Parts: sequence; structure tokens; C-alpha cells
Amino acid sequence: MKPRRAPPLNALRAFEAAARSLSFQKAATQLFVTPAAVSHQVKRLEAYLGTELFERGHRTVTLTREGATLAASLSEVFGMLHLALDLTASTCPGHLRVSTMESFAAKWLAPRLHRFHETHPDIHVRVLTTDQLADFGQEQVDVAIRYGLGRYPGVQVEKLMDAPVFPVCAPGTSRRDGKPIASPADLAHVAFVHDQSAEGRPGVPDWAAWLHAAALHGVPADAGPVFPSIYLAQEAAIHGHGVALGLAPLVEEDLQRGRLVRPFEANLPNAYAFWTIRPFGGHRQAATDAFCSWIHAEASTSPALGNAA
Repeated sequence: MKPRRAPPLNALRAFEAAARSLSFQKAATQLFVTPAAVSHQVKRLEAYLGTELFERGHRTVTLTREGATLAASLSEVFGMLHLALDLTASTCPGHLRVSTMESFAAKWLAPRLHRFHETHPDIHVRVLTTDQLADFGQEQVDVAIRYGLGRYPGVQVEKLMDAPVFPVCAPGTSRRDGKPIASPADLAHVAFVHDQSAEGRPGVPDWAAWLHAAALHGVPADAGPVFPSIYLAQEAAIHGHGVALGLAPLVEEDLQRGRLVRPFEANLPNAYAFWTIRPFGGHRQAATDAFCSWIHAEASTSPALGNAA
């Protein structure tokens, strides 16, 4: 078999920017090139793939089906590429160290982080993953992102996003009798996937709270597989092991890519939220300010929420 030519990386970058903004002009501004250069790179990629990625109108472009599929994948690919590079970079004054949970890093931050690099190429973000609270006095951490009540004394705390909870499952997941899941009452006939990390957190909905709110009394809430984190519970749901309770920010990307669906719209409020935390008078104040401004702007346009505080 004849080996395939290496993919045109510059063309992929131009296409991803144009697909995200649905504008060659906006993509050109972001990439510091001309709209004609973006158009040329997109045509180059279309020639490489042998298919059209955009439907071009009068001063407008829309994605074709093939273009939409490629755009959804590229956002995650570029995010993971930047994250992999950051994780292997050495510690130096030019690196901004961001501490967060693995679930948030993988499901929300990684698919977006390349956009920060594009607007702040001189700031190198190194992501550290842990569920423990950051000790800014002992650890080399500039910014932390945590999921909790927001009670973190002695540091600057700002709410990033609320985290409402709702059932999610893989497309085609059905009741035990084969009928589709169409309403909360259908949860009496499905397998539940549990997130152990929600246990013992007052105000964080688990399946018992969800069933109570839906007035599904008598439905056993403890049946089904239990996973130690929301990330693993979500992955189990993606692979068809049942219905999980998803946190809106962490399922957003999988909902957009069609890996998960919401069988119905009802959700429950969550006492926990996502917060940005940083010390007073950090060593890299300008870089920290830039990152926090960027991440809060990203959260404010989150399709799953649209309600960053």
C-alpha cells in the first residue's frame, strides 16, 4: 500500500480556526495572516482529503457534514497536543503552572487550551493534575481550578462555572425492555452508573437525590457499577454501561461530539461549582491574570451552561 502523505499541519490549524468561528476573516485575525491565506490553506486541506469542508456563500461559510466531523475531532486533538507538550516541558520562569483535577483537565481544559496558546504564545502552561487542595506556599503552582463550595481561605477565589447535574448516556442506550429512554420515569428501567466521588458531599446530587427529585420512589438507587471518579463514570456511560449523572462542564465536549446524549432536559442544581484559585501577589502575576481572564471568558460561552459567574 502506498504510504499516505503527511497531513498539512498549517492547513489543519487554519481550518480549525475557521471552523470554530465560521469566518475566514476571524480566523485570519486569530492566526495573524490574511483571509486569503486562510482560504488557501483550507483549499489545500480539501485537496488533500478529496472532499469539501465548507459550503461557501456570499461572505458566509458553513461546515459540510465532513467538515463538522473533522472540526469536532481537531479541537480535542490540538488541545491534547498542547497538553502533552506542556506536561513534558521543564519548569522555568516562563511556565505557568495550573493545578486541576484530571477529569477537568481531560474533559474541559484540554480541548480548549490551544486557544490560549494562540493568543498568548509567550506563556507556556504546564498542567498538573490532582484532587488535593493546592498549597501555594509549598508547591510551585500559580493557578488552581477546583470543584467544591468555594470556601478556600487566604487566597483569591472566583467562581468559574456552575455544575448542574443531569443524566447522560451513549446514543442508542435503551430501557431493559428495549424501549427508548424518553422521560425521567424511564430511569426505573435502566442500569445506573455511579460516581463514588459524589458520596459524602452534601448538596452534590447522586442517584438517590435524582430519583427523589423525580418522585421515582421505590426505585433502587444503589444498583449498577461504581467508579471512583466522574471521569471514569462518564467513560463507562460512553461505552454503553448505563446512564450516568453528568456534570454539565465535563460532559459538554462529549455531548457536542455525539459520544453522549441527554435523554431528557431535566437537571438538578449542584451545591458544588468550579472555581479558579490563586495566591495574593503571585510571582507571575501578568501571566496568571491573562490565563484567568481567558478561562473565565471561555466559561462564559460554554454551550452547556452559559452562566459563568
